[in-house]
Amino acid sequence: MSEPKLKDVLSRATAVLSEAGVDSPALSAQLLAEKVFGLDRLGLIMEMGRAVKEGPVAEFMELVERRASGEPAAYILGVKEFFGLEFKVGPGVLIPRPETEEIVEKVQDLFGADDNFLFSDFGTGSGILAVTVAKLFPRSRGIAVDLSPAALEIAQENARLHEVDDRVQFVLADFNRPLLSEAKFDLILANPPYLCEAELDEISYEVAEFEPVSALVSGPLGDEDIRGSVPHIGAALKKGGMSFMEIGYLQGKVAYDIFDSCADFSGGVEVVKDLSGHDRIVVAEKR
Repeated sequence: MSEPKLKDVLSRATAVLSEAGVDSPALSAQLLAEKVFGLDRLGLIMEMGRAVKEGPVAEFMELVERRASGEPAAYILGVKEFFGLEFKVGPGVLIPRPETEEIVEKVQDLFGADDNFLFSDFGTGSGILAVTVAKLFPRSRGIAVDLSPAALEIAQENARLHEVDDRVQFVLADFNRPLLSEAKFDLILANPPYLCEAELDEISYEVAEFEPVSALVSGPLGDEDIRGSVPHIGAALKKGGMSFMEIGYLQGKVAYDIFDSCADFSGGVEVVKDLSGHDRIVVAEKR
């Protein structure tokens, strides 16, 4: 029996994933194939007519079955790209979302590459924001906070991977409680949980069943972590310091009101839309 061609194996995997109803079946099949067959995207295209051996095909189809069960491709692969950098991810952290990259772009608008500043990342998860900012701004220093020991372990791995672990300190703490006795940060980034409990039933199975609920759901209303963290963000920022917080696309008004009702930010708050036209980032300056 002749060995199957890569294109036929890939086609079969795509069909399995399509039938299972997972998100982006063709892309998922390609990503898993790149991992198993040791190819990049261009190599995969160039090698479509290549015969592949039974062992790697069996390994590939095992990963396809995991993906067909709803397990996110990023967890199967163990990595996810964010802002052009590769980050380790796992079941203990949320998978990085493209819209979060827009926070990094805001930081680039605010600081020059050689600027020296101190920042904090509230709810760091896999460390994507803290590590990316530290990587882009080699004179910056940061403190990244999370309540999850599992998340902090992955974040520290990412900091070591990108060689910024000497400038980013990771702290196990609740960002809804006071962190510092004095205002010291030039910038605070935040990506808190922002789903309400009812919304958990409406999001995709892949997210609800595999990603950490504590990083997704804030509480019954969905704005509890925004409301709880804003006073402490204000207290930790220097005067003139900036905060960029990612919010849910339905939370623009409530998030604006929460920030604007805080004396530290009143009159210095703006809600910025993402590339899809949805409310996504609260930009707030400490008065």
